[in-house]
Amino acid sequence: MTVASPVDTSVWRVVGDPLAAGVRGGPLAGTTVAVKDVFAVRGHPIGAGNPTWLAQAPLSAEHAAVVGTLLAAGADVTGIARTDELAYSLAGTNAHHGAPPNPAAPDRIPGGSSSGPASAVAAGLVDVGLGTDTAGSIRVPASYQGLYGLRTTHGAVSRAGMLPLAPSFDAVGWLTRDAGTLRRVTTALLPSAGVAPVVCGVVVPALIAGLPGPVRSAFDEAVAGLGLSSVGTVAVAADLLARWAAAFRTVQGHEAWAAHGAWVAAHPDALGPDVASRFATASTISGDEAVAARAVVAEARSALREILAPGVVLLLPSASGPAPRRDVVPGAPEVEAARAATLGLTCLAGLAGAPALSMPLMTVDGAPVGLSAIAAPGSDSSLGALTRS
Repeated sequence: MTVASPVDTSVWRVVGDPLAAGVRGGPLAGTTVAVKDVFAVRGHPIGAGNPTWLAQAPLSAEHAAVVGTLLAAGADVTGIARTDELAYSLAGTNAHHGAPPNPAAPDRIPGGSSSGPASAVAAGLVDVGLGTDTAGSIRVPASYQGLYGLRTTHGAVSRAGMLPLAPSFDAVGWLTRDAGTLRRVTTALLPSAGVAPVVCGVVVPALIAGLPGPVRSAFDEAVAGLGLSSVGTVAVAADLLARWAAAFRTVQGHEAWAAHGAWVAAHPDALGPDVASRFATASTISGDEAVAARAVVAEARSALREILAPGVVLLLPSASGPAPRRDVVPGAPEVEAARAATLGLTCLAGLAGAPALSMPLMTVDGAPVGLSAIAAPGSDSSLGALTRS
């Protein structure tokens, strides 16, 4: 696919016709892909959403493993798409390149950190957006832009050649406009043998109780429309959920600082205010605090995997509500409140190391909100059965 000129630089860092061509005759032949700017594409540097980082980055000698797999399956890489700085945000409002458009809700932010790939897919520029999901960076832009978005089981898809954020939670994922394309990509990249089909769902009432009424109503309607044989409830106390989320944030922050703290400290003016503030907080997390948080993460993982029995999915909104308005200043209380509430939902898949699928099945205040299903680790392909388009 040739991207129309002029190129929207809030969406794309570089494009080609194509930038990298897939092999002929593969299962994904004719499929076009936007690659998030945290994956290596041979002959191009990784830019990580930051001009200073890009200026210092070497050219990639090889494709990231997942990029190579997509090309071997016949997909063409159209271009490298924007990301929030160092993938440490859920908003999609890059301080250097601007916020990519949200075609589904033009007056709202696109969601991040896989913002560029999501916008490219939603605008019909490509078929697939290749991204990452640490704390919701696939599922949130999918939710905000009315897309399908799959976060894969932790470690199921190689992260070789991918810039890390928090390796304990980092996962590869992809976004599509339709369920059929999502299933084709999943089939090409992940094994499906021996995976139990989804037959029933569970809801944790405490996750839903604090959300706005319109979101709760839309969620109930979307769950009823899934056609599962049963949907039950599992009691998890709200204070325990909050404890799990706090531990997630602590481990994420500690690992983000371990990965990038030296660079951030050496370039104190390179980051936008919101991401800089996040790294500043991460820099204060002590080793003892991280060790204690990891123990809580282990407890949460064990508890969540008990809930996620074969054939069972945990159902929850992909975000706490529709995307915040574009005219709200990045880092403003409204944006940070939405981020915190959304992280309380999205962190569960990361804690469990489990796959999660966001489906565009809800509308609130005229804007999209996704319905997420989290399945047992290794059950990625079973989530496609929940989709019907």
